[in-house]
Amino acid sequence: MRQVDVADIADAVAKLCIEANCILPADVEEALINAREKEESGLGKEILGDILTNAGIAREGLMPICQDTGLAVFFVELGQDVCFVGGDFNEAMDEGVRRGYREGFLRYSTVDDPIVARKNLGDNTPAIVHLRIVPGTAVKITVAPKGAGSENMSALGMLTPSAGAEGLKRFVIDTVEKAGPNPCPPIVVGVGVGGTMEKTALLAKQALLRSIGEANPNPDIANLERELLAAINDLGIGPQGFGGRITALAVHMETFPAHIASMPVAVNLQCHVARHRTVTI
Repeated sequence: MRQVDVADIADAVAKLCIEANCILPADVEEALINAREKEESGLGKEILGDILTNAGIAREGLMPICQDTGLAVFFVELGQDVCFVGGDFNEAMDEGVRRGYREGFLRYSTVDDPIVARKNLGDNTPAIVHLRIVPGTAVKITVAPKGAGSENMSALGMLTPSAGAEGLKRFVIDTVEKAGPNPCPPIVVGVGVGGTMEKTALLAKQALLRSIGEANPNPDIANLERELLAAINDLGIGPQGFGGRITALAVHMETFPAHIASMPVAVNLQCHVARHRTVTI
């Protein structure tokens, strides 16, 4: 049994929050460079150039890439042979978020009582933690700050099996078309299919963590990803919604076994600032 001090968890989370909000992942930057080369619209090319310039300034000055530094969403893979010492794991996650958002001068976006009072909590806690137990003695933590512009445009559909692949594709394409410029394209489209209502939504968000353009290992699903990307880029929404060929950088789909009578589908949109960062302790 390996002991891990929760103080190390808090330190790691604080650093992750700052770096994820200030440093665009290399795969995302490369995808944006490729998108600028492929974009046929002159204005679209200019916008993509501005996006890349902005990312460079943020990285060099360790400043937020976007003013919406999002809710602090984490995916944690916890080795089953790890024992936490020195305090409570969940409190350490919150302390890391609290410290990271304060020290990084990141915007606090969490409100208490989301229906009536909507009072800003002033530290961006609590952390949203998705925990999975895995073999081993390591703790792998991935942060994926999620802003409201793209999250608000996401959608969940409880389709029936008779909808088939065509119905699934139509739901995804309609979601992106309805979103238009609101999620700040070019976007990454995360799609979850299967499981239950909450499971398919989680699958869609997990799909956004995949490296840009990394195909699903199932060739049938990979083909659906390619078809959806082509159809979405045919919509003509373009960079920031000003028209063009590049509306999406990638479509990533994850699946899970489903009930015989249902085919739940979730679409989680991510803006061009596809932030995520990982550390293993």
